[in-house]
Amino acid sequence: MRGHGIVELTGEGWTLRGTDATGDAGDIEVPAVVPGCAHTDLMRAGVIPDPYLGTNEAQAQWVGLADWEYSRHFDVAARPDGSRVHLAFDGLQTIATVLVNGTEVGNTRNMHRRYRFDVTDAVRPGTNEVTVRFASSARAMLAAAGDDPLPYDWSYPYNELRTMACEGGWDWGPTLVTAGIWRNVRLEVWDTARADVDVTTTLDEDLRRGTLVVGLAVEGGPCEAEVAVAGHTERFTIDSTGRRQLTVDVPEPEPWWPRGYGAPTQYDATVRLLDEGGKVLQETHHRVGFRHIAIDTTPDEHGRAFTLRVNGRPVFCKGANWIPDDLFVSRITPARYETRVDQACAANMNTLRVWGGGIYEDEAFYAACDARGVLIWQDFMFACAAYPEEEPLRSEVVAEADDVVRRLAAHPSVVVWNGANENLLGHEDWGWRTQIRDRTWGEGYYRELLPAAVEAHAPGAVYVVNSPAASEPGVHPQVPGDGPSHLWDTWNLLDYAHYRDQIPRFAAEFGWQAPATRATLTEALGTLPDRPDDPALLAHQKQPGGERHLVDRLKARFPDPAAIATDTDRWHLATSLNQAHALRTAVEHFRSWWPRTAGALIWQLNDVWPALSWSLIDHGGRPKPAWYAVRGAFADRLVTLQPREAGLSAVLVNDTDEPWTGELVLRRVHVADGEVACTEREFTVPARSVRTLPVGPTITQAGRRREELVVADTAGADRAVHVFVRDDGVRWPAPDVKHTVEHKEDRVLVHLTTGVAVGDLIVEAPGMRADTALLTLLPGESGTVVLRPEHEGTPLPNNEDVSLHTRNGFFAT
Repeated sequence: MRGHGIVELTGEGWTLRGTDATGDAGDIEVPAVVPGCAHTDLMRAGVIPDPYLGTNEAQAQWVGLADWEYSRHFDVAARPDGSRVHLAFDGLQTIATVLVNGTEVGNTRNMHRRYRFDVTDAVRPGTNEVTVRFASSARAMLAAAGDDPLPYDWSYPYNELRTMACEGGWDWGPTLVTAGIWRNVRLEVWDTARADVDVTTTLDEDLRRGTLVVGLAVEGGPCEAEVAVAGHTERFTIDSTGRRQLTVDVPEPEPWWPRGYGAPTQYDATVRLLDEGGKVLQETHHRVGFRHIAIDTTPDEHGRAFTLRVNGRPVFCKGANWIPDDLFVSRITPARYETRVDQACAANMNTLRVWGGGIYEDEAFYAACDARGVLIWQDFMFACAAYPEEEPLRSEVVAEADDVVRRLAAHPSVVVWNGANENLLGHEDWGWRTQIRDRTWGEGYYRELLPAAVEAHAPGAVYVVNSPAASEPGVHPQVPGDGPSHLWDTWNLLDYAHYRDQIPRFAAEFGWQAPATRATLTEALGTLPDRPDDPALLAHQKQPGGERHLVDRLKARFPDPAAIATDTDRWHLATSLNQAHALRTAVEHFRSWWPRTAGALIWQLNDVWPALSWSLIDHGGRPKPAWYAVRGAFADRLVTLQPREAGLSAVLVNDTDEPWTGELVLRRVHVADGEVACTEREFTVPARSVRTLPVGPTITQAGRRREELVVADTAGADRAVHVFVRDDGVRWPAPDVKHTVEHKEDRVLVHLTTGVAVGDLIVEAPGMRADTALLTLLPGESGTVVLRPEHEGTPLPNNEDVSLHTRNGFFAT
């Protein structure tokens, strides 16, 4: 935006003071940086240790119970007569009183909103002071809930305050309630007129007529608005203060397409305010795209479809749930957003779901998704709790919904808005009714208030009442065959083979835990403890019973889980492999049932801190083995071996616009002796289709069931492998893999050869990242893994620096 006189107030120059005279913060005064928060400033000053490291989280709890004050000085030049001055905050966390030169100019109680205060009468030419006093959110939440709280999870009743729910703890993150100016702040000087500007687009179903819709909340005037987009420019007369909507027709725009379906075409849109003489008063720039979005819920023999259609085309949503990439959200940079989105794309994902217990992310996140064609399912920030619908919360929800939808509506990637995460489910299945009694609990938000905001400000998007939810009111939110589903019984109770028990219409959440990579855990703990039940390691496992689940889920997959559970090295590898196989099993199963199943969003892509969690990418930005498994399972062309009524079958999934023709080689292979039987099948799979081919008795009638594998290979797809017995019953031979290292300019090629079959082969070296993992090599086969440095300047490894890990090591005697 330009056209105003802007004084940026971000960066250094701030001071953080503790204002809780009776508590631990009373004598603290340290330099502060904005955007930031109390924890990051106290860490920088050495007042508290990093709560992400070791068991330090417990030592930082007092910070969230204290009151804090941010202040700084700024200079203002003499301004023209009649001009106005606004103090604009893009994010305050959370209960704040704002003062300028000692005069109170505003109050806030919502982390998720932007704020603008008229400070014309409070500022003066020369040096001024701005002060932001934060009351403890932790104390305020507890006070608001009282002795009879509405249902919520974790440490603090976040349902009583519009703040980031997961700062109060979650089953993958620490409890670190904080306070601070967490997004940019600036002083704006203007005259004649100014406006809050938001834009969105629509595209007719025939893809021939687009519309740019500009919302203006104008102060001052009269003035003119000039709107330019895609070679079209129109002027509008603005004769009074208030909100108005302007539309510009854009005939025949190039549509914005998701990844794999076409180009994510975007256009520059510029909105200018002009005075009567044509002088530019304000100018905003936006990147927009034109797309038509719908969700098909047509009844069929299985229930109701739940299929996203983009520009009329049905899309299988391949992706993951997104949580804040850091619990101290001011630390998430545009570069970090781009890296994470690129990692999702590299895993062949086309969809990310922004989960409802975090934040509405920064513009940089949505811009990265826009440019890459990544679809966004955007939750409103309501999760796993009952929310009161009365004041003072209701007014905050109204203002938040209006502000957030207007802010994000410009982004073509934001295609689905969701009312809440698991709140309808909680009301029906988690015993809430008794605790709620006759009180409101949020349903009015999800069925009335929030969809109205989407309809008003983002007419090109669709709205879903909750996840999970059925298509019709009065139907249980988790009914089979209808709406988005959350599949948690498998991880919590069962072996991962039970993912195949269900054929959901859209799997919006399912997941399997594993620890962060060894490198990330070592950074967090200093050294890896000998046993996985060490207190320092368990401090980073936040699911109640999660450590027990990790070991219990090894049953039927690895021999002697109890012994594995006493050795951190073996435990780390086994649980990491288990997560990889569990998620591969789930994703391949769901994809094999397209179009009946139309989406698979894994819980979760990323982490808020170094954790034992469900993430694919740990907090250090390092992919876990499961990331590699998911990359293959989400590939555009997939071969998977699945149980079917006709027996073991090869299912070929073609998620491209071209027919897939090739030859499928099916083999039965002995783990030491090599090939036992082989058949070859020519196939054609039409575009965006699935074809199932029975494997046949030549391959499935094993002679030595515990020592033989079924292997399916074809050009252009990853190898598929099936075993005849439970995983813990396979007689894998002792690994016999030899490797040599070849140095290139910026990478290392690790050449591998094996005399016997090896499963889940992983190549590691300190400071390096592999291009592939989880290889299955058959007797006599060879392969190459490329290692690249994580950081510039990391020395390339030699032969002795490379370590190999395989599944075989758990089985061979």
